[in-house]
Amino acid sequence: MGNRTSRSKLVADAHAALADLVADGQTLAVGGFGLCGIPEALIAALRDSGVKDLTVISNNAGVDGFGLGLLLETRQIRKMISSYVGENKEFERQFLAGELELEFNPQGTLAERLRAGGAGIPAFYTATGYGTVVAEGKETREFNGKHYVLETALVADVALVKAWKADTAGNLVFRKTARNFNPACAMAGKVCVAEVEEVVEVGAIDPDQVHLPGIYVDRIVHNPAPEKRIEQRTVRQQGGK
Repeated sequence: MGNRTSRSKLVADAHAALADLVADGQTLAVGGFGLCGIPEALIAALRDSGVKDLTVISNNAGVDGFGLGLLLETRQIRKMISSYVGENKEFERQFLAGELELEFNPQGTLAERLRAGGAGIPAFYTATGYGTVVAEGKETREFNGKHYVLETALVADVALVKAWKADTAGNLVFRKTARNFNPACAMAGKVCVAEVEEVVEVGAIDPDQVHLPGIYVDRIVHNPAPEKRIEQRTVRQQGGK
């Protein structure tokens, strides 16, 4: 019986990966939590592409000068669908000035909206946000004496995610908390590009260790030495208590 080989999904670099994918007015799902597990090279390539009027689904928008903060500086993002926005002063400035649209989500609701999009579930009810500004304009319903808000699924034109390791077929392994929103973003994207630190051949990853199957990943970009900045680095003085 002959050996079965799969076509490699590895592309030359981040710019090549996005060249024929991104366009003005698209919706993108971008993985990461703060600066943990963000696709650094892909975000930089997205900035360099010059596409604009983007809607970006991401837990937050990086920090000033790094991560998605780069796209805020260049005014390429028209709307953010986010949860936590407190680490980016430019984000705050644009929003308060009416220059940036924001669809605010409780963090668990954002994760579930992405998961639903990837699973083909159009909407779901959640108790989170009922009776608050989050529920304004949304359908509500009572189940067993408790009130719920109807939240719609999220689907993106393109998903940009970060993983630790991939095989050439796109099976991904994440490291610890850097997994965060990445699998949900990947599943919610019609097309997914994954930035990874290590690339191995098919069969080198134990199937039981695969966190995201390659069926969800269309292209792989190898970035062996990302910056991995720390969002808030706090240390005590030497000899301090």
